Amino acid sequence: MLFLKRIKNNLPILLLLLFIILPIKPTLAQTPSAIYLLTVEGTINPITAQYIVDGITEAENNQVECIIIQMDTPGGLDNSMRKIIKEMLNTPIPVIIYVAPQGARAASAGAFITLAANIAAMAPGTNIGAAHPVAMGEGQIDEETKSKIVNDASAYIKSIAGRRNRNVEIAEKFVRESISITEQEALENNIIEFVADSMDDLIFMIDGVKVTTSQGDKKLTTEGKEIIEYNMSVTDLFLHTLTDPNIAYILLFLGMYGILGEFSNPGALFPGIFGSICLILAFVSFQMIPINFAGIILIVAGLILFIVEIYTPTFGILTMGGIASLTLGSFMLTKDLAPFLQVSSGVIITMIVATGIFFIFAVTKGMKIQWRKPISGKESMTGMVGTARTVLNPDGQVFIHGETWQAVTSNGTPIKKGEKVVDISLEGLR
Repeated sequence: MLFLKRIKNNLPILLLLLFIILPIKPTLAQTPSAIYLLTVEGTINPITAQYIVDGITEAENNQVECIIIQMDTPGGLDNSMRKIIKEMLNTPIPVIIYVAPQGARAASAGAFITLAANIAAMAPGTNIGAAHPVAMGEGQIDEETKSKIVNDASAYIKSIAGRRNRNVEIAEKFVRESISITEQEALENNIIEFVADSMDDLIFMIDGVKVTTSQGDKKLTTEGKEIIEYNMSVTDLFLHTLTDPNIAYILLFLGMYGILGEFSNPGALFPGIFGSICLILAFVSFQMIPINFAGIILIVAGLILFIVEIYTPTFGILTMGGIASLTLGSFMLTKDLAPFLQVSSGVIITMIVATGIFFIFAVTKGMKIQWRKPISGKESMTGMVGTARTVLNPDGQVFIHGETWQAVTSNGTPIKKGEKVVDISLEGLR
């Protein structure tokens, strides 16, 4: 009752507040929408594709004015590229591709994605093209299959260019002749719409431009709009780093070192845990990179040879075999892939040399330990010099290693008391 009484007493104030608040709602709804900014740097892979798809979905949910994707890529995987383009062509939100900063490129898959944009722009000192398909699997492909792949890619890029009213002939040359052109050549040949020095210049240039989306024509209003950066999550950034073949290769070797360390020192735990984590991350990475599994098999075979060497020393024979297997496997691992998906020769040589030096050092130490004269036990007395305490004819006593021993001469020749003797073997206490 007291609560209702208070409401009744303050009713005029509540009505006044309601009168003020209600007109505010339409004003909030009419607040100018923002511009989403996505940044793509590096290869086009499943992580990149999911990042762009999620960004477009988020932009649709928030009904933003447009999406700008700043891109610098050497290319990437066909499936990931097509996933991105499919999303771009079917979204009602205008998508602008901006090849930047200066020195950036939109090569291979990047050229396809740029052509699929509603508006394409490039910064000075950038280039686009070189979209000829390359091998993305195990081994070499025959000429007929290669021709089919080229024809498929050619038809796809022509379809995209035609959809966006861009130069179909130049687009086809990106694929068939692997040409690459500068930003000015791209502008002159109707591959892009603008050359922009900066993001501010680009936003100024596209203001008022009419584009066609999946839901019809739309006139862009970008002046004064807030730019919201849509960044990758920490998880996606980590996984994107793993798609670097050099990182994956180094993780593979770190994993091998960890496993070998655990086998060498059973119960140490840390080397085994560290190695297992590195190996798992390496294989997760290799799931996102089309590698040659023959190379993986050879690398694993090298690891097995090293483990066997630890338990059955062969004076370096298995170690040399392991190094040879690692070397062959490493160079075969990404041999038939595009250059940006290959493991650097420098990284391979560095890791192989480091591994070779480590195991040669370990084997050498092992051999020295095996050849070293024992310092305890009966084996340690072999070769020691002593003195005959009595006449040995052939039996008698000798003083060796601070103790008196029963002894017998090796060939039956008598030895006089006080003469030097050498222990050549020990049987029991004689």
